[in-house]
Amino acid sequence: MRSLKNSKTWLFLYQEKKSSSLNDKDIILVSTPKSGTTWLKAIIFSLVNRSTFPDTKQNHPLLTTNPHVLVPFLELNLFLPSKSKLVIPNLISSSIPSNNYDSNPSLFSTHLPYVSLPESIKTSPCKLVYLCRNPKDVFISLWHFTNRLRPQNLAKNTMEESFEKFCNGVSLYGPFWDHSLGYWEVSLECPEKVLFLNYDKIKKEPFLHVKKLAEFLGFPFSLEEEANGDVARILELCSFDNLSNLVVNKSGRLSSGEENKTFFRRGEVGDWINYMTPEMAERLDSLVEKKLHGSGLEF
Repeated sequence: MRSLKNSKTWLFLYQEKKSSSLNDKDIILVSTPKSGTTWLKAIIFSLVNRSTFPDTKQNHPLLTTNPHVLVPFLELNLFLPSKSKLVIPNLISSSIPSNNYDSNPSLFSTHLPYVSLPESIKTSPCKLVYLCRNPKDVFISLWHFTNRLRPQNLAKNTMEESFEKFCNGVSLYGPFWDHSLGYWEVSLECPEKVLFLNYDKIKKEPFLHVKKLAEFLGFPFSLEEEANGDVARILELCSFDNLSNLVVNKSGRLSSGEENKTFFRRGEVGDWINYMTPEMAERLDSLVEKKLHGSGLEF
């Protein structure tokens, strides 16, 4: 993880990570940046809290709160003044029955590679949901995202320069292939602990994979819920078109400084073809295939 070892931020995070702890019921969504994290945060929040917030048309937290607030990053919690306790976001709504909400698992997310997770998380019964995505789409989405975050007085990162760094594994959270492979291997060894999901496959068969996700998390849909269209309502609420057009996601900022709108660009599968040359695509495909050879993980 050469891209991490010289970072002061990373060193602080590494030193502090052992102190973090979760409850046994808690759930952590894991991904590399720009793998569909925002979308899956919304889905998981809706699944787990659907009995508390059954109405997806009004009075639902996702209608007024960014998914990254409802499912906060584990890394950011480690920097809070009180590092001995992870903080659940305050939804500030008198309509929320806190006793029901508090009884549900706390939801968190992280971009940390598996080897860097706190031991307390690895050894606890809490569940991990890993979301992977085609590396070509990840790269293009990441390139757009980092450029949108750059100050206006600075030149944008060129695609060529960014592509070289991506292929060389230069990333805050380590090489894409190492990150994915780490969680893939654990998901094979401990399928009750880690669920490995593919963004492209969820987009292709959303009903199938959302039901699978609900089963894994311990919140399966009943036959009555399926017949009543509960799965469809959650998918509609969490669709890219719906989330990206909500006022809360078109304005405002997260506490970490990013504008809410920067997390919503296109969300399409195969968007890389509009930007990458055939040579770039072939190079990245070949590199990833080589790095994942023999693992059973394919993109």
